[in-house]
Amino acid sequence: MDRELDRLVDLLADHATVVVSGAKAAAEIGVPHSTLHEWIERLRELGVHIDGLPGRGLVLKTVPDILTAGVIRRAARGTQFAAQVHHYYRIGSTMTAAADLAREGAPHGAIVVAEQQTAGRGRLGRSWHSPRAAGIYMSLLLRPLMPAARAPVLTLAAGLAVADAVSDITSRPTDLRWPNDVLLDGRKCCGILPQMTAEAERIRHVILGIGLNVNQESFPPELAGEAVSLAQATGRRLARADVLAAVLRQLDRRYREFAAGDTAALIADFERRSSYARARRVSVETEPRSFTGMSEGLDACGFLLVRRDDTGTVEPVLSGTIRSV
Repeated sequence: MDRELDRLVDLLADHATVVVSGAKAAAEIGVPHSTLHEWIERLRELGVHIDGLPGRGLVLKTVPDILTAGVIRRAARGTQFAAQVHHYYRIGSTMTAAADLAREGAPHGAIVVAEQQTAGRGRLGRSWHSPRAAGIYMSLLLRPLMPAARAPVLTLAAGLAVADAVSDITSRPTDLRWPNDVLLDGRKCCGILPQMTAEAERIRHVILGIGLNVNQESFPPELAGEAVSLAQATGRRLARADVLAAVLRQLDRRYREFAAGDTAALIADFERRSSYARARRVSVETEPRSFTGMSEGLDACGFLLVRRDDTGTVEPVLSGTIRSV
């Protein structure tokens, strides 16, 4: 149904100043008029303002900020992420949908975008706050031809890409918290979640989940002090299509650097851009233990090096949550 809803929204948006008859809309989409009525009610439930004018037809009250499949394709134009586009109005998780596509043989660069997630996933099993049509919630299916040992650098490359895009859009500096958080004004605006399937010698695929806060006006109390949206930081709402296009362009550029083998340059760039990477007292939360220490840069694999307070030894952090102390 999501594909047909997209066609209806695109049809009305393309005729935003014109009343479109129900018969014309049903004919162009190829559905009975009764079904069209059900879809209009569904869109209204999802926040799309459609007026029905008796005896005349349908008109959009306002052009919605919805990332339909057509909008996503235009945003991805010129990048490697236009091969296969999937858009959902409401879904459990784009990561789950992308994993299903990977098992079905979807190509490199396939993209899944949702207006709302009911079970958005963050790192370490945490949930991701995904209110309707406020952020960018997407997962990319990547099939890099390289050994699994290089996969951690892909997360760093994605972080750099989003940080570049956010800085371009907001004209504000960004920070990177190893391994996967983009910070704006010291608070998290984006989280990146990689999920890899690999064999002994090579990566089969990586699903890269990206959640970017764009137009959220507020956050739940437990997130209010830690999260920020681009709108909160800039004082203005942004067109999510423009934000998506900027992010995909930068992801395309950084992925090409990664695929070309420029891992050392990417690691050095991440270290340079991150205030957490060097000379920062941090706490490292891992399973089953945690410790504190001083960050001492990234190693050749992209892992964070921390000199432990308790032992004085330098330890590479393979995974975990990093916080400033």
